[in-house]
Amino acid sequence: MNTLGTSTIQSQVDTEIIPTFLKLSNVDSSSEEFDEDFYVKGQTVFSEGNTPHGLYFVKSGRVKIFRFGGDGKEQILTISSSGKFLGYKDLLAQRRYSSSAMALEDSVLLFIPKEDFFRVFNSVEGSTFFINLLCKDLVEAERKMVSLAYTPVRGRLAEGLLELKEAYEDHEHKIELSREDLANFIGTAKETVIRLLSEFKSEHLINIQGKYIEVINPNGLNRLNNLYS
Repeated sequence: MNTLGTSTIQSQVDTEIIPTFLKLSNVDSSSEEFDEDFYVKGQTVFSEGNTPHGLYFVKSGRVKIFRFGGDGKEQILTISSSGKFLGYKDLLAQRRYSSSAMALEDSVLLFIPKEDFFRVFNSVEGSTFFINLLCKDLVEAERKMVSLAYTPVRGRLAEGLLELKEAYEDHEHKIELSREDLANFIGTAKETVIRLLSEFKSEHLINIQGKYIEVINPNGLNRLNNLYS
């Protein structure tokens, strides 16, 4: 599939990243190759309100999932790195996309057509996987709602940096995210994020090298996060 002008390539399935049950989605069962789409940084994967025609799987890179609030401000719901699925909840609910997705960096995504996704979902392994994933995502969504409502910004930033540290595990845990995106991720203003990052650096919780943020004291961030939990 060639999405929005991206170049389509063929490559061997990386079984260390891709769940084995996804082989069922391949039209040619004798082959283990999938069409892949390359998305450049800033390119839209899908948009809120559009009809989903399949499932996306992040093979490499990072994609932000976001929506716009009533005030027009962007809210980043999550940042998906390699091994993550995009848009499966909307497919299962048979509804239009409830959020948008955009590549945060050059990324490679697999696209699994809708009919193949449901064929996978109807398998025991596939249904178990996605039901567990749905439960996990619901718990995480509830946690974030509570955090946004009751946790001060300082605690949300500590929590967000710990979450992003894991999302950038393949990047030596060095977080490469604009201050604007980081603000949208934790639900605050860009100026507040810049000020708090400076405080965290002076408290030896993080190190800042240009556009990169490195968590150097995760235990300290955990203590800070637990203080407001």
